[in-house]
Formats: sequence, structure tokens, C-alpha cells
Amino acid sequence: MERRVFLKTSLALTAGTVLTSPLLAQSKQPVSWWYETATPANQRHIQELIIDKFNEQHPEYNLTVDYRGGELDKQMRVALLSGTGPDVVYTAGPSYVAPMAQAGQLLALDDYAEKYGWNDRILPVFLEMGRYEGTLYALPKTYETLGLFYNKSLFDEHGWATPTTIAELETLADKMLEANIVPFSAGNAQWRPANEHYVTIALNSIAGPENVHKALTGELPWTAEPFVAAITKLNDWWQKGYFGRNYFSLTIEQAFAEMASGRAGMHPGGTWQFQHLPTYFTSQNLEAGFVGFPSADEIGDPIFPLGVGSTFSIAAQAQNPDGAAAVIDYVFSDELYGAMNSVWQGEWNTPLRDLSKVEISGEVSPVYSATMEELAKSVDESEYGYTTWTFMPPATNTYLVSGIEEVWLGRTTVEDFLAQLDSRFRQEMAEGKVPAIPAR
Repeated sequence: MERRVFLKTSLALTAGTVLTSPLLAQSKQPVSWWYETATPANQRHIQELIIDKFNEQHPEYNLTVDYRGGELDKQMRVALLSGTGPDVVYTAGPSYVAPMAQAGQLLALDDYAEKYGWNDRILPVFLEMGRYEGTLYALPKTYETLGLFYNKSLFDEHGWATPTTIAELETLADKMLEANIVPFSAGNAQWRPANEHYVTIALNSIAGPENVHKALTGELPWTAEPFVAAITKLNDWWQKGYFGRNYFSLTIEQAFAEMASGRAGMHPGGTWQFQHLPTYFTSQNLEAGFVGFPSADEIGDPIFPLGVGSTFSIAAQAQNPDGAAAVIDYVFSDELYGAMNSVWQGEWNTPLRDLSKVEISGEVSPVYSATMEELAKSVDESEYGYTTWTFMPPATNTYLVSGIEEVWLGRTTVEDFLAQLDSRFRQEMAEGKVPAIPAR
């Protein structure tokens, strides 16, 4: 993402530049945005497709992006408390929005939504996720889902079929173990919240989205039998070795590479992993596949849990709220959707209503395109599941991430884990911190 252009010129021109450049800089209003982690290649995409393009189209503003890595959330919380944060507030998901809005740290976006036509341009369900007590405070950067990546080349070599039920999945995983292949490539070395990817899968594919919705709306406790069965099954997979021996030492990307190498067969993960296909599969003349994670017999078809990967808001004390709104509007343009999804799949699937005018490179994996179409259909028909990082309140979700490790390592029971989860959820629900839950 960092790109510097050095101009070599004459002394006279250099002197002229020294005199004029401060005046030019002063004529532009700065707009600040803190971002998370991005590879050098993806930083370049942000520079060329967002920063440069936005500044070119909006000469009155000067957008800058500051990469804060894994400390973004912590630094953002501190900065918003002190009123020193960026103009564009970038969070890890809707669960962060309610507490910030409740604390008066975010600017209401309803007027900007009217000005820029966001209410007509963005899918309604995602607008609802960004509301707190009826007021719009956030827009989702991308919507995503979890499923099952698999090494199709490896599957073809062994004559394996993709599983469609939990029973088929377990039979296949046992065969992989016998062949000294790790069934699930996974790791949380760089991102501990990766733990919740697997909890989300278990809750939706085994307990079922209807029960998850009931729990999120307070109709069913998290200690109910369907959730006990789901977490018990997830723990069984861990104890059987489905996640391998290196879970705590592998990053998510390294785990994905393990699947490409053939040392692992499948990767339960999110659609953001499509960005790694060119590096680990296409360049090696290997083929990957992606399907919905198999569901329990009583659930039926595979469930696609709906997730929002990040959200955009404007700080209540922003130095340039109008500039921040203009940046957010550009992010939700047809132009950027096509440009970003052509080079960086899975991270910029903004929830636009109409994609008919969007142009995406023909080099994009057809598997990715088909997956996004399937997810859009699931959302349109309200046949989706629920990701924990999108729909659970923050303290509950934080406990979920650490608590499931205690289950896996035998330090607590499934029942105690769910009791603690339910207690935290009830408290946050009473405090009004549960994100907006769309009706089914």
C-alpha cells in the first residue's frame, strides 16, 4: 500500500515546488482513515484504487490511510474516548457499533444516507444492521460467509467426494487421518478470533439458524440442548485431531497454504480466503473448491452464515465529517466494487442492491462468483445463518473466543462454557448492546 513517487528535477523547479506545495496542501481538507492489516500488494490496491482515485475525483479533499494492524480495535477505542481518532471509523463488525453509538462516539448517518442515496443503493438488511435505536450509524464494508474450502486436486487424486452431511464429513475426515492428512487446515496464531469461525459453523450447521436466531433475540438460552449438541460435536472434532497439532502456531494464511500443499484436505473458513487462491492454487496449477459447510440431517441444506467483515462510521468528533462521508460514498460505488473485486476477492463485497453495471475482471475465479451469487440468494430469501462476530455483543463474543479454547484444552466443560456465554449475553442484552437482529 505504500507508494512513493520521487521526482528528480532542476534546482529552479525544486525551489518553485517548495514555495507552492504548502499552498496546495493547505487548500485541501484532510480526511483520515485507520485501516487494519493488509499485505504490501493489497496496500498498493488501496493506494491506487481508493486513495488516488478518490483524491483525483475530489480535489477539495486529501484522503490518507494509516495501517494499524492487529491493534486497530484497541487504538480506535482509546482514540474515540479522547476525541483524537480518525474521521472514518473502521470497525471489525456491527457488534462494535452499538456500544460506540451508545457512548455518543459516532455521528448519525441518516442525513448523509439521504444525500447520497444509500437507502436505495444498499441492501436493506445491511442498513438495518448498522442502526442503533432506529438511527443509522454504520455501513458494512463487505458481507461474507463461512463454508468449506477443499483441495479439489487432492480429492480427485484420492477419489473423494465433497461431503454433504455431517456423517459424510466425519467419514471423510477419518479417512484423511488414516492417510496422515489433517482434515481441517486451521490456525489462530495471528488472529485468535479465528476460533469463532468454527463455533459459528457448529452453531448454524448443527443447532440450526432458527435456534441461533431465537437465542440472539432472547427467546432461547444459549444453554439449550441444540447448542450443547453443537459445541459437543465441535469439541469431538478437536479431540479426534481434525484440526491437527499446529493450530496455535499457524496463522490463517499458513493454514490455507497447508491445504494447498496436500498436508491438509479441507479448510473451514470464510470467503475472504478467496484472495489466497491465486497464490497457493492457481500459480501451482492446483484446483480448489468451495461448498457450504455440511449440515445435520434435521437442518437440511448447507447453511451460509451471514457475516459483515467490517463497518464504516464517522466519528462524532471528526475533523472532516463531510469528507469522511464522501469517502464512504466512494467505497459504495459501482466503480470501486468492480475494481477491487477484480484484484482482491472476498474483502470488498459491498452489499450493493444492483450489480448490473459492475464490471469485474474475467480472471476472477468462477468459484468465487458462484459463491457470491449463492450468498446473495440466501440473503434475499432470508435463508442465511448468523456469524458470531456480526450478531453477538462484544463482551459475549470476546468470551466465546477465549472460552472455546478452554473447552478444547479440557479446562472447562461444554455446559459451563455455554452457561458463561449465556450469562454475558443476558447482561449485554439488558444493557442494549446486542446488535440489530433482522427478522427471519
